[in-house]
Amino acid sequence: MKGEKIVYQIKKTKSGIKQLIVPGMLFEDMGLTYLGPVDGHDIKKLYKIFCEAKRLNRAVLVHVLTKKGKGYRPAEENPARFHGPGPFEIETGELKNPPVKDSYTDIFSKVICDIGKKDEKVVTITAAMAHGTGLVRFAKRFPERFYDVGIAEEHAVTFAAGLAAGGMKPVLALYSSFLQRAYDQTVHDVCLQNLPVKLMIDRAGLVGSDGETHQGMFDLSYLSMIPNMTILSPKNRWEMADMVRYAVDFEYPVAVRYPRGEAYEGLRSFREPIEYGKSEMLYEESEIAILFVGHMAELAVQVRDGLKENGFPCTLVNARFVKPLDEQMLKRLAKSHRLLVTIEENVWTGGYGQQVLCNVARQELPLDVQSFAIPDEYVEHGNVAILRRETGLEKESIIRQVKERWQKLSGKVE
Repeated sequence: MKGEKIVYQIKKTKSGIKQLIVPGMLFEDMGLTYLGPVDGHDIKKLYKIFCEAKRLNRAVLVHVLTKKGKGYRPAEENPARFHGPGPFEIETGELKNPPVKDSYTDIFSKVICDIGKKDEKVVTITAAMAHGTGLVRFAKRFPERFYDVGIAEEHAVTFAAGLAAGGMKPVLALYSSFLQRAYDQTVHDVCLQNLPVKLMIDRAGLVGSDGETHQGMFDLSYLSMIPNMTILSPKNRWEMADMVRYAVDFEYPVAVRYPRGEAYEGLRSFREPIEYGKSEMLYEESEIAILFVGHMAELAVQVRDGLKENGFPCTLVNARFVKPLDEQMLKRLAKSHRLLVTIEENVWTGGYGQQVLCNVARQELPLDVQSFAIPDEYVEHGNVAILRRETGLEKESIIRQVKERWQKLSGKVE
């Protein structure tokens, strides 16, 4: 018996040493044929190893080593900056048209650093998105309170839940499309336990030319169905700052949803204090009311202006909270309006507009609801302005459809 135990220990030690020295033993133990590593910048070697893999009639793992930005020195020295750059000078790598205005990401970055300076319980987390989410600034100032867990969103959410359970204030910044990977952890580890994890959802809505996998058009739907979750979305740069501060001090699960690109600077004079579950009345008239979510503010203002130019009275409401829905605002609007128009950059199914429609029906309010959202289909990559036009989220199309809807309600069909 003792001899068998010694033999077992020897085999275990041998196996451990072999896995450390011989690449691919882990995969071989799982029944996969391991080939590599191979230089991913050597075409001849790649061709040879792929031909070898093709001959094998079983599962094969080819280990390819590459260097991001290989062959272009500015990209080799700063790979993160060249992950998705705009036009740049080839000689220097400098951007030709650097952004002049702050993005929503920039504002988050500055505000969270200011909060972190005053509150040592604030810690930040990301999953290999430190540059993209603006957390590089926080990481430099407070390295002991910044965590990059790598491409492991599931771990990031559970890690944040653990920190929250321990009395910290974890701020987790992820892209909307990548938070999908951690849905189970959001449900069970954060919301089921009602822990104060602060989700900063960057790249929400249509993100442009990053590919259809990156479109952040599902988050309002998949987060809204989770009990204990609160969802906010800012209308402009100032509300963005206010919502970050609000979220950090919020004692339950909360998500702040914002897009890629420059922060809207309109509606500056409207800055009522944020009150839980309450939307913000911007312009109050009658008959038609536009309710918009977050960065649809600029489009909503354009639509309202267009309707008023055509002689239609029009109220404008900033939703602020997608969850909880402001039921009192809907009751208030029902007293002097007949048509509610919702605008959001999220799929309609499960989104803000559908929630408004269901609530109006449940409360039996005398209101017609017309929703503008992304159709139930994947959206290809491309310029955001073009994508909005193709998905119906543009001024002329919305104004035309609202006018047609109003004429039908009024019995004046042309």
